[in-house]
Amino acid sequence: MKKCISILIVLLTIIACSSASQKVASTDNVTAKKISDTVRIANDSLEYEVIIIDNGFSNWLVSRAYPRNYHSLQYLENKNILYVTEWNNRVLQPQRYNPNLYEMSIDYRPDIHYGYEVNYLIYNYMIYFQNTYKQKLWGYVPSR
Repeated sequence: MKKCISILIVLLTIIACSSASQKVASTDNVTAKKISDTVRIANDSLEYEVIIIDNGFSNWLVSRAYPRNYHSLQYLENKNILYVTEWNNRVLQPQRYNPNLYEMSIDYRPDIHYGYEVNYLIYNYMIYFQNTYKQKLWGYVPSR
């Protein structure tokens, strides 16, 4: 009887230890996803990719940005054309504008239909960028 109880305790201990290590591993994956602050959208058929790497943008997008479908697609496209044009002008003038802020140009073409999600993210990044870095690319900038 003592041997059966001893074997049972050893087996339960092994099972308890193995399930605890699996729980720890799964919570590490969740934490890694929360820490990541990179937003990426890709569409292979149109051959475009949007990658936004900026500390705080993901949190800002969730907490302060207007919800999806608040603005129309046409509104977002029009604003993005204005913002991206000014952004690209500043990239070409590193002596006048901080080259650490305007590191690379954005290839945004009005003749391509990028869809709502891409336009939404670009627009909101431009709003985030202007408010965070005290820049004004064009016109009224919501302070949300």
